[in-house]
Amino acid sequence: MTRTPILTGYYTMVRKDFVRIIRIWSQTLLPPAVTTSLYFAIFGAFIGSQVADVQGFSYIQFIVPGIIMMSLITSAYMNTVSTFYFAKWQRTIDELLVSPMPSWTVIAGFVTGGLIRAGLTGVVVVAVALFFTHLTLFSIGIILAAAFLTALLFSMLGLINAIFAKSFDAISIVPTFVLTPLTYLGGVFYSVDQLPEFFRAISYANPILYMVNAFRYGFLGISDVSLAISFSVMGGLTVIAFIVTLILFRNGAGLKN
Repeated sequence: MTRTPILTGYYTMVRKDFVRIIRIWSQTLLPPAVTTSLYFAIFGAFIGSQVADVQGFSYIQFIVPGIIMMSLITSAYMNTVSTFYFAKWQRTIDELLVSPMPSWTVIAGFVTGGLIRAGLTGVVVVAVALFFTHLTLFSIGIILAAAFLTALLFSMLGLINAIFAKSFDAISIVPTFVLTPLTYLGGVFYSVDQLPEFFRAISYANPILYMVNAFRYGFLGISDVSLAISFSVMGGLTVIAFIVTLILFRNGAGLKN
């Protein structure tokens, strides 16, 4: 198999998803802007003005990285889970399965769409944040690495959810009952050091805590957990998610009648 058909197929998938994201911007990019504006206004401006500084930073500065990361997670996950599920529902996934593209290329096509939407959402949320506070950049490399790994991981998790989903309602169960609680309890609005010992220990079992803290370190230079451990958790989970996704594709789980 030559390389050109693979690249052509990958480019076609990515271009189609990018056009879709831009075409329905009111559904893909506008909601995060509105939601984060409310977070910044309520938690940052109103409540934050009554909260003492956290590790040397104002409360709104402290929560900005977490809110951006929360938007990246949601956007990456929802893009792949919805795109892949509708491809199953419309049976257009059959065309990809019988095409000469290997499984990893098909996975990469869907996942890249999630990365693109997460990236665009991140830019929008950062722009919104600048209306409420000024941002500091401690390490742009760490910011980009944490954002990329997180978006990559949740794009693949969204793909796994969509593979097993039997109905439209099934693709909203995980975001509602798993992602949302884990995100809110992942150190977005507080420092884990402020928690009692018991709840602090429980928080360390939440993988999103490591993603939020790595991202926060890139902006503020502070973190509740080791940066090396944070990237190890993100990298390890990403590899596991890719292996699981690849096995499911090759076995045709949830893909073939």
